[in-house]
Amino acid sequence: MFRTLLNKLSTVPSSCGFHTTACLNEVRLLTRLRVVDNSEIGKRAMAEGKPPKVICVYNKKGVGYIGDRVMVAIKGQKKKGILVGLKQTQKVKVPKFDSNNVVLIDDNGTPLGSRIHVPIPTILRTVLKERTHAKGADYTKLLAIATRFV
Repeated sequence: MFRTLLNKLSTVPSSCGFHTTACLNEVRLLTRLRVVDNSEIGKRAMAEGKPPKVICVYNKKGVGYIGDRVMVAIKGQKKKGILVGLKQTQKVKVPKFDSNNVVLIDDNGTPLGSRIHVPIPTILRTVLKERTHAKGADYTKLLAIATRFV
């Protein structure tokens, strides 16, 4: 009986529900993030062990990259944020971080906090300046409160 079971298992194709690929470190829907500014709502959520989760990524691919806007669910509220550090494999000369970091912002691009605790990549300067429009949101305020760059 054991041999017949072994023979049946050996003929089962490899696509029977087992995943052999590595874990994806992408920022998608329901990805947990780490708030790295000193906003009050971010500090409370991280202290309680309930980090914010992504509920929308504002780009066409649905996968967040450095400098992308995301909407997060935090403490029962919806807030917008900017991704400032990611675990996933990056382009050349963009650092890879140990956690997925976000800075919370208002609708007009003003950060909710007054300081960013972690270093942010220098490539973020060019990315955010490209996305700042004359009439739209002003993301350069986020660069002003950053103290360290990588």
